[in-house]
Amino acid sequence: MKKRVNSKREVVVVTGGAVRLGRQIALAFAEKGFDVVIAFNTSQASAAKTVGEIRQRGVRAIAVHADVTKRWQVKAMVARVIREFGRIDVLVNNAAIFLRSPFRKTSEQTWDRVVDTNLKGVFTTSQCVSDVMLRRKNGGRIINIASLGGLQAWSEHMPYSVSKAGVLMLTRCMAKALAPRITVNAVAPGTIVMTGEERGEVEHIARRRILLGKYGKPSDVTDLVIFLATTSQYITGQTIVVDGGRYV
Repeated sequence: MKKRVNSKREVVVVTGGAVRLGRQIALAFAEKGFDVVIAFNTSQASAAKTVGEIRQRGVRAIAVHADVTKRWQVKAMVARVIREFGRIDVLVNNAAIFLRSPFRKTSEQTWDRVVDTNLKGVFTTSQCVSDVMLRRKNGGRIINIASLGGLQAWSEHMPYSVSKAGVLMLTRCMAKALAPRITVNAVAPGTIVMTGEERGEVEHIARRRILLGKYGKPSDVTDLVIFLATTSQYITGQTIVVDGGRYV
């Protein structure tokens, strides 16, 4: 049997960390010297590729399957991380589904799928991971990737918008429940363009509706996430909007 070696580095778990913004967040933590756990559901090949990229940065990384809507899978993922690394210092709740689904055309199945993943998944994963964090002297950090859609009414993406609004309130409730041992904050991105990963059918809001007149880059989000995970000592229960002034 392979002997498990506890990590001497801090350990971050990134849900939905195989692709797009989650991948960029995972790579940013690797650059900062974190050991990284990619929690994935359907993106197994991408998760393996991302793990390879992370290991090239000289840190340890694993990919663990976990459907965040199923508590037993989340608990199994957490148990695997503890066996492998012995600790979890930071949780980034990034896993989410973004579907076009206007109010009158939203089926119960679509509603359940989106809300269960985007909101229940954050609740379940945070509950399971915080149990581990609270047993540690230094507690931990939880960072929820919300969305500008949680602050604005995106009527064409109704279940997504409602679920992300729920994440904002969940962030505040969790911050109260877990203080002072664990800080909990949310990041709400606007339009972030994923260079090299965008598909042809992606339609972005007009630049003229953004005060800074441009779209965001992944680093606009990852820099903030790293700050909340490593530097910030006196921020909790907050939602920080990264949208170039679109919400204003």
